[in-house]
Amino acid sequence: MSAEAPGLARRIGLFDATMIVMGGIVGSGIFVTPAVVARSVRSPSLILGAWLLGGLAALLGALIYAELAAGRPHAGGQYAYLREAYHPAAAFLYGWALLLVIQTGGMAATAIAFARYFGELLPLPLGESALAALAVAALTAINCLGVRAGSSVQSGLMVLKIGALAALIACGLFLGGGARPEPAAGRDSIASMGAALIPVLFAYGGWQTSCFVAAEMTEPRRNLPRALLLGVCGVVALYTLVALVCLRVLGAGGLAASGAPALEVMTRTLGRPGALAIAAGIAVSALGFLSQSILTAPRVYFAMAEDGLFFRSVARIHPRTRVPVAAIALQGSLAAALALAGTYEAILRYVVAIDFIFFALTAGCIFAFRRSGRPAGTFVMPGHPLTTVAFIAICAAVVASTFHEDPAHSLIGLGLTLAGLPAYLLWRAGSTAR
Repeated sequence: MSAEAPGLARRIGLFDATMIVMGGIVGSGIFVTPAVVARSVRSPSLILGAWLLGGLAALLGALIYAELAAGRPHAGGQYAYLREAYHPAAAFLYGWALLLVIQTGGMAATAIAFARYFGELLPLPLGESALAALAVAALTAINCLGVRAGSSVQSGLMVLKIGALAALIACGLFLGGGARPEPAAGRDSIASMGAALIPVLFAYGGWQTSCFVAAEMTEPRRNLPRALLLGVCGVVALYTLVALVCLRVLGAGGLAASGAPALEVMTRTLGRPGALAIAAGIAVSALGFLSQSILTAPRVYFAMAEDGLFFRSVARIHPRTRVPVAAIALQGSLAAALALAGTYEAILRYVVAIDFIFFALTAGCIFAFRRSGRPAGTFVMPGHPLTTVAFIAICAAVVASTFHEDPAHSLIGLGLTLAGLPAYLLWRAGSTAR
């Protein structure tokens, strides 16, 4: 009789889980997004209000996922919720979209951002695409060594990211002189506030990926909800303070006109050393986001393969490191190839609408699970069903807005996702035949 196959190892504690939550949210975008928001709404109070409202929406989402995760701390997280609440086809389409659109495109773009800023700090005889692919390969290799190695590197990079944002905030608050008030260059409206919230909500996305590694957390029913709440609240504080210091140093008009607000803030306060410091911070931030993606997303493909809906080899766990090496290698290889191909920018434009469609569907899982009962003593979504419906409405508004603003790319993203249906039917047929 052969020995029992090894399972995933529970080696991620509360601190590392919190860093995974924060690492899934904080990428390089926060160093640029405040300017995008300021171009939509001109009033400083509305600019800050957009970040607070977006943070509230993210917190609602985190609370929903906290209940789902506490009740079902399974590998794959969101994939598992969709499978059990609706149908395996809905879960498969999510994993399919994650692999082909949502996660891989974001990873390739983030790797390019890292290479761009790292190249300014330390010029190497490599092109941006090659350096980006090398970064993906290195992090993929680290994560293949075990979840402890991957989460430790991710936590270390997240601490460095927090340090970079804290330095930006401190320089803006204590060294930056208040910008002179500037007249508004337009009139704010409900529509302009809605436009401002889209990049804000996208900047706050990513907390849900922590649920992918629930099966490798210690005491996941207790620690994952706590990590979600601590991590999202920490990011809301950081993001709002970054927006505040950008307004304080640049003013609303200067912020709207800036192409790199964080770089401009640090240059004004510390000169050239400040510019180099923020370039290093952005490089580390991009690398940390990339590390978190390689740590979490492959667990979805692992869960798909375990269900017989993907290549069986992707479900294999290395007997020594206790991680799904094939799933990690698959994600890393596709992201590296996309970075080398240079087509990541187009794919990123497909992401937003599809991501928020699955956010809304996942939030709806609470209704299905509550009808069937839930384990006693687990976390409960406060204010349900009103708060859950509010989050679903926010997601629906974002989807409607993205389809309205960019229908071509939104429809392509939807088409790529629905193209997974024939693949699902083929794998399902093969699994049934076995």
